[in-house]
Amino acid sequence: ADFFASIFLQRPDLALYIRIAAVSVLFQVIFTTSSSAFVGLDKTEYSALSANIQAISKAIISITLVLLGFSIAGAIIGYVASYFVAAIIGSFILLLLTREKKNDQNDGSVSNDLKTIMRYGAPLYISLLLAGFIPLYQNVILAIFTTDTDIGNYKAATNFISLMTTVAVPITTALLPAFSKLNSSTTQKVKAFYRHANKYAAMLIIPITFLIIILSKEIVEAIYGYTYQSAPVFLTIYSLLYFLVGFGYLVLPSLYNGLGETKITLKMSLITFLTLAVLSPIFTRTYNVQGLIVAFLIASTGGTIYGLYVARKNFQISIDINTVLKIYLNSAVSSVPVFIVLHLVHLPKFLSITIGGLLYLFLYMTLTPLTKTVTLFELETALHIIRKIRLFALVAKPILIYQQKLAHIRI
Repeated sequence: ADFFASIFLQRPDLALYIRIAAVSVLFQVIFTTSSSAFVGLDKTEYSALSANIQAISKAIISITLVLLGFSIAGAIIGYVASYFVAAIIGSFILLLLTREKKNDQNDGSVSNDLKTIMRYGAPLYISLLLAGFIPLYQNVILAIFTTDTDIGNYKAATNFISLMTTVAVPITTALLPAFSKLNSSTTQKVKAFYRHANKYAAMLIIPITFLIIILSKEIVEAIYGYTYQSAPVFLTIYSLLYFLVGFGYLVLPSLYNGLGETKITLKMSLITFLTLAVLSPIFTRTYNVQGLIVAFLIASTGGTIYGLYVARKNFQISIDINTVLKIYLNSAVSSVPVFIVLHLVHLPKFLSITIGGLLYLFLYMTLTPLTKTVTLFELETALHIIRKIRLFALVAKPILIYQQKLAHIRI
């Protein structure tokens, strides 16, 4: 811990915090393994539940300890404790799901299982390892080239990006078993399912991205006050990452992992990591934190472009340009009135966020059926599905009926 604090972070006083945070690794292993097992058993709802438990535990425990006066140590202890809670609960659920299953494997299946694990799991493991190393590498670069104030603003911005992650991760988690049910030889099925998956992912993520960009200043000031002056700029730039969703940023990894093509996922990760490793020091030294974020955007774009190239070559998958452009245009047009209102009317921050968010969502939900981004058949299908989920139907049903009426209008 002393070595890492002094050499990599250049802040020897952080050694204690590193020691506390290191304990989380033990529970992260259990948490990650149980979550992966849920996905493998086609019980993705439990994987999502574990992730939510971890996030909620982290928020509650960290905030409580900080308010009790434990400061930074309290926040880190909350981080460690959240993985402990999620690991224990996840393991218990997994035990309940599997305890009645009988072991009907023969002796020869063990070697086959190991081969499958290595062939499928090793590239995926390395991919995740590289992805996990990126934040550490970025922290080192920030420690060398920027100030504590810059780092604090950057961390504040990335905390809000974590909210995007809570929306994005369930999408990739749910799509993995869905793609795994498809045979890679049935190109037409893969192509059709990919188009639908990418469309719906973009329809959810891209408007949220626009909303965060528009409200970045209000969001940061409402939560952190006026001290973090650079955080809104960092949040705006970082949010641009999710504009890649329309080009497969979230769906491509699920496609390849679901079809067992984890070597392609590894190549995407390598392109991202190596590009980031080269550009981060150069860009950060020249443009500060903004340079670090831009380097990450360029690296992620490179990995996504490669993944899309392979998808087009191997599965004849292409971007539905018309639909994707409609999603971007609907999101952009919906943001204009909100932007004007926020700059003309000065309201308390939380009220501005509420009014701006509701106005934006209303405009987006109105434009989507009017521009035929979503079809009448898709709305009818969605309405049929949500009727089975009563609590969700109370909110979604009026919206879908409203959109159905708009979908009948010919422009």
